[in-house]
Amino acid sequence: MLTVSIATGSDTSWLRGHHVARLDPLGILTADLDSFVPSDLITSIDKLGSYSLEESDLDKSFQLPLTTSIGGNESTLPLREIIHRLEVGRCWIKFETPGIMTFSDREKRTLLARLVCSTQFEDFLARKWSSEKRFGLEGCEVLIPALKMIINKSSEAGIESVIMGMPHRGRLNVLANVVRKDLDQIFCQFDPKLEAADEGSGDVKYHLGMYHERINRETDKNITLSLMANPSHLVAVDPVVQGKTKAEQFYRGDTEGRRVMSILMHGDAAFAGQGVVYETFHLSELPSYTTHGTIHVVVNNQIGFTTDSRMARSSPYSTDVARVVNAPIFHVNADDPEAVMYVCKVAAEWRNTFNKDVVIDLVCYRRFGHNEMDEPMFTQPLMYKQIRKQEHLLKKYADKLISEGVVTLQELEVCVSLYENLITVRRYTSSKDEKILHIRHWLDSPWPDFFKPDGEPKSMSCPPTGLNEEVLRHIGEVASSIPLKDFAIHSGLSRILRGRADMVAKHTVDWALAEYMAFGSLLKDSIHVRLSGQDSPSPCLDHVLHDQEVDKRFCVPMNHLWPNQALYTVRNSSLSEYGVLGFELGFAMVSPNALVCWEAQFGNFHNTAQCIIDQFISAGQAKWVRHNGIVLLLPHGMEGMGPEHSSARPERFLQMSKDDPDRYQEFTGDCEVQQLYECNWIVISPFPFDLIKAKVEKYSNAELIWCQEEHKNMGYYDYVRPRFLIVHPKDPMYVDRDPAAAPATGNKFTHLAELKRFLDTAFNLEAFKGRSF
Repeated sequence: MLTVSIATGSDTSWLRGHHVARLDPLGILTADLDSFVPSDLITSIDKLGSYSLEESDLDKSFQLPLTTSIGGNESTLPLREIIHRLEVGRCWIKFETPGIMTFSDREKRTLLARLVCSTQFEDFLARKWSSEKRFGLEGCEVLIPALKMIINKSSEAGIESVIMGMPHRGRLNVLANVVRKDLDQIFCQFDPKLEAADEGSGDVKYHLGMYHERINRETDKNITLSLMANPSHLVAVDPVVQGKTKAEQFYRGDTEGRRVMSILMHGDAAFAGQGVVYETFHLSELPSYTTHGTIHVVVNNQIGFTTDSRMARSSPYSTDVARVVNAPIFHVNADDPEAVMYVCKVAAEWRNTFNKDVVIDLVCYRRFGHNEMDEPMFTQPLMYKQIRKQEHLLKKYADKLISEGVVTLQELEVCVSLYENLITVRRYTSSKDEKILHIRHWLDSPWPDFFKPDGEPKSMSCPPTGLNEEVLRHIGEVASSIPLKDFAIHSGLSRILRGRADMVAKHTVDWALAEYMAFGSLLKDSIHVRLSGQDSPSPCLDHVLHDQEVDKRFCVPMNHLWPNQALYTVRNSSLSEYGVLGFELGFAMVSPNALVCWEAQFGNFHNTAQCIIDQFISAGQAKWVRHNGIVLLLPHGMEGMGPEHSSARPERFLQMSKDDPDRYQEFTGDCEVQQLYECNWIVISPFPFDLIKAKVEKYSNAELIWCQEEHKNMGYYDYVRPRFLIVHPKDPMYVDRDPAAAPATGNKFTHLAELKRFLDTAFNLEAFKGRSF
């Protein structure tokens, strides 16, 4: 009976011990926002009775159940020792084997040295630029050795490339001490007198990224580290990282994620509060989206800006969103650096063994305000009174190692001095020699075969893209056939294929066949084509044929064009815009020799992905010198389908275009190509000044009329009007729908009435007599 009680108590400790785990280094909050202590946990002697035990049993030895390994090599232990070991185990995680967290003296000294680098870097920045925002890592300095442990263990397992995403807090420290960005280039970012050399607006230093190839010192293997640039939208970069990771895996033939992996860092408030975290998790197991396991590291400051945890989430833990994919979640006190190292080691082993996501919750604190200029006592007085009493982690761990005889005080001082004087001060001095800032030095996704070292394109010419009839006919014939034998397709698709074969014979095309031919010609030239969206393999375009008799059997005819063609990837995505568009953007970032398309179910469905469009696609080149070939397919048409199914909102994209409406450019040589290179959007932008000017001069007495189906305050009018005036001094007359708040009516009668009025006016010149703007 007593043995059964021991087994029950052991299981209860593992299942419910997290309620009493000492996770908060400040000792003022419970990590799960709940002071509840389960009555069946043995936390004091009076709880022994719950398991038919008494105080007199504490020194008795009991047989350990087979379900626990707290005994190590021993099969029995005194009850007092059993309780102690359960308490030690549950204090942070279910690792119960005695001595499993034992580190060698060498490992402890390495950990100390990394804490020195992490701490001294922030101290140096604080001393030199005390009034500058830098979003320092103080309070979670253990992040640096944690990341290095993950990377080292992953390198041991065969990982060659690690793509990382993170918010701004601690970014400069990660760049310096993990990615190994040159310190003088980091210090230059603090100099307000340095002008940027590259075209573009640049970005604040704590948003910048970096790409670096180096030898991993622990494994002596090559490893590539890429920290992605990210805007102030804290976790917007998450799906972008996953897409870039997937692309690198694809181009390396890494079908199981054994060579390329991702690490995502998060703040606790954003991890719990931002929906794109949930969207990204739900991509993790989907075909053509899985990256075969991501290691998530949550820097859990227990605060978001000025919002404490009790007001920031409804779930017990900030990491509970990861439970949707059953990811293991390791909660650990960040002021216990050896526990953190062990957790990181296990997380890396988990990811590289099972290829599944895993989460590390570093429960820490933020020593200063949201940025270094804020006064956190205004909003969190009790927390910050405790933080100001908190001893720095470096001192606590150094004192521990000195007391253990692992290092001496003199050795510690030498280590600190080495980083301070030989590295930081020297680099600070050399940074003063810099005369100009180079944004391209912070590029996170280079295209070396496409651009020269100075960032200019290697070629500004456009090769001819025409195709001979034989190639087009072959693509059309495959598009009209079923490449697999004994494949039963739907009768409706049979009619479509017969109709397509008839078009090929008659040298005519519809939209679907034209798309087939365009995509197929790229595949012939070994250019990968990827199309994703919520309805991308639609039967109406016949990208994917489904066997009507055999479940999960399908055929992609475009992958049967030529023996050595590139792969055509076409997939339905999850019902997500923000996450999926971010993913495809990341995929397109890796290679210029690919066509990556994201298709919205309807044009204006892109509005829930507006953050990716505004922050990454539209402004990415200007901010980060980052090029990208993502193509957005946004169905658009005023066809009476209602306000959400009509407009792709072209006015929004044109408004973001950076070409100057008041400047006419003379076109000579490759100026058209140069204009395309300089423009951040290619919609109907850049504006064809030269072509319109030629027509205006040819028909000098003609009246100009601008017609558009969209409402006057939408569509293209506000974009084209000032540009027309550059080449023609008289305002064009105008036909459209009246200004409106909604993109289209939902009433069929109203739609038809609007359309009739629009067409009657557009094709009746008498309607324009006497009208002017």
